Amino acid sequence: MVVNVERIIQYIKHGDQDNVQIQLEVYNSEVYTALMWFIRTKLQPQVLRACLRTLRILSRDRLALAPLETDDALMTFAHLGGLTSLPMTSDASEGQEYGDSVIIVLALKHEIIKITFGTFFFRLLSGLSERLKKELDSPLPPAGQFYELRLLFLLTALRPELRLQLQQERGVSLLTSALEQCLSVKWMDVNEVQSDPTAPPVRKEVSEKAVEILKTLFNVTHDAHRNEPDEVQCALYRRLAAVLRHCMLLESKATRSTQSEKHAVNLLSALPLQCLDVLLSGRLSTSSVEWEGLNMDCVRSLLQFLERRLDAGHKLKEKLTPVLNLLTESSKVHRGTRHYLKQQILPPLRDLSLRPEQGTSVRSRLVRLMTHVDTDIKHCAAELLFVLCKENAVRRFVKYTGYGNAAGLLAARGLLSGCGPYHQSQYSSDSDSDSDTEEYRHAKGRINPVTGRVEEEQPDPMEGMTEEEKEAEARKLIWMFNRLSRCVCPVSRTTLQPQGQSVPIKTNWFMSEDSEEDLDE
Repeated sequence: MVVNVERIIQYIKHGDQDNVQIQLEVYNSEVYTALMWFIRTKLQPQVLRACLRTLRILSRDRLALAPLETDDALMTFAHLGGLTSLPMTSDASEGQEYGDSVIIVLALKHEIIKITFGTFFFRLLSGLSERLKKELDSPLPPAGQFYELRLLFLLTALRPELRLQLQQERGVSLLTSALEQCLSVKWMDVNEVQSDPTAPPVRKEVSEKAVEILKTLFNVTHDAHRNEPDEVQCALYRRLAAVLRHCMLLESKATRSTQSEKHAVNLLSALPLQCLDVLLSGRLSTSSVEWEGLNMDCVRSLLQFLERRLDAGHKLKEKLTPVLNLLTESSKVHRGTRHYLKQQILPPLRDLSLRPEQGTSVRSRLVRLMTHVDTDIKHCAAELLFVLCKENAVRRFVKYTGYGNAAGLLAARGLLSGCGPYHQSQYSSDSDSDSDTEEYRHAKGRINPVTGRVEEEQPDPMEGMTEEEKEAEARKLIWMFNRLSRCVCPVSRTTLQPQGQSVPIKTNWFMSEDSEEDLDE
């Protein structure tokens, strides 16, 4: 069908929507086909640029992409993008100037590269890897590297088998080197990057490239923490962790969370825990945060990142769970990290007039998350606080959170009765009373364990009751306790009446439906 532009304009003027739609779809398809043929001929660079810009605009119409969804079209764009390991089709022009940076950028930005799938993507991945290696060895600044990295991320995000291929082709080492080049890393020692406190903030274009590298690295290493790395892998992951530490310290200068900082945290949470010791091994300087002889600059940056994320009003699960998990697992294996975080998040209690969930402190905001509707958020927040209490100090955990907030985690671990599995071997033997201030010791007897604060004295609810009424209330309370504990933990074999007499109760790990009737008899 021949496209008649004048006819399209007339249809538009008359408001003929059906014919406008038909004519425009035909027009888009015809232009696509003609331009794809045209760019395969020998063109001057400025003409080729104009054609690519037009194709990029037209490619936003997903319904008219058929002429581009072919192997020939994909090979053409790959070749124009500088991926010379992929040969052009036989009718392509020889001697075309493909090294022009603008042409490379426009070709790699094209939508068809992102949305079409085929077996040739394995070759495309190899072409991208080879081009990235050449750019690392070249003294000249790379042209269009951002879009190469974006394409590499999309390939590894959409095709799981390509992640394995890139990993087998030493992709982690290659991308780590690319990240070092992007951030202009200078090494002081093995696994220690030289930091410059006076360096200016990272430029936007540098941060954007770093984000694409970090996202691709996460795709390739997202399950690395589940496997036991060998000696070579440990060395590689420690070097990567050192670069990520440098990235975190650079971004901590910003006034708010940045994209590269977020992806650095995500990537750190994917690495094996034993390789994260480099986060604490930096040399101490006058501006460093020192704790027990260790450099806590990176841990402080992670804590500041968590604080900013706690203020987020939406997508809490996406924003909080990676950093919460990272701090929790690091606290389990690194004693210095746990002690520092405990001091910052769970400082000695002084103001006992507020509930634990009230206030603006990190502790208060984490305690509020312990009753969040999202189970993952609730679990991650409670787990971090519980690990800071060494996973066995139930009294300390309840002291900082209140029994009402702590009940969910304690029930899940079988610790509602105050006893259960212990993990003392993982932690040091610091005393539970080391955080008891004079204010806490003075008010300890008046603290309501459920709410976690000092409550005003309430009148005796049994005042004026007869002995029969007191006994009825006691039986009702026993029944309520047993009904609650039936599904969460075993109940004591005896329960005390108000007068102090022991009354046997029919209980087991899970009480039967008849137990309620037994209590009423």
